[in-house]
Amino acid sequence: MKKLKAFLIVSTVLVLAACVTINVYFPAAAAERAAEKFVGDVLAEPRKDGALFDPTNSPGRFVWLAANQVLDFLVPSAQAQQAEIDINTPQINAIKARMAERQRQSLTTLFDAGAIGFTADGLVTIRDRAAVQLSERRNLETLVADENRDRKAVYREIAVANGHPEWEQDIQQTFAKEWVRNARPGWYYQEPGGAWRQK
Repeated sequence: MKKLKAFLIVSTVLVLAACVTINVYFPAAAAERAAEKFVGDVLAEPRKDGALFDPTNSPGRFVWLAANQVLDFLVPSAQAQQAEIDINTPQINAIKARMAERQRQSLTTLFDAGAIGFTADGLVTIRDRAAVQLSERRNLETLVADENRDRKAVYREIAVANGHPEWEQDIQQTFAKEWVRNARPGWYYQEPGGAWRQK
């Protein structure tokens, strides 16, 4: 009898625990939108292929805004269910500002020369040291190290700021694709196997 009671109690607890478990899936589409915005800001140019349509800046914006308000009235829950990734915190903005400044000051020239390229995991690496003068090679290593430190920090910060530190790897992979999509023609990037490709 005691064993039966213990079994029933344990079974009940397990069933209740199963009911309370909530699976939080990584919102890939929201992460792609956030990555597109962030990367576009850092590289100071919008993505050419498949850039998101911004209806608020289009000639038919008044029609779009009216239709949007009607949909919000008729289906108010749809907007609440749409996931968003927050990339607008003081920490994230500070990292983005450093990255954008580094991009303007040095990295664009290095990408153009083929000295550096994007890695498959959302970082930057030296591709061809000979593309820069001997006197600038030490500076090249410092720039790449600083850039990668900020990239790792921003992936971690975005995951933490959105309450899901476990999303860090997913965010990094999403950003890795976005860096390549935003690359200018002639810039280099690595495939997952390590082979170099030129955009």
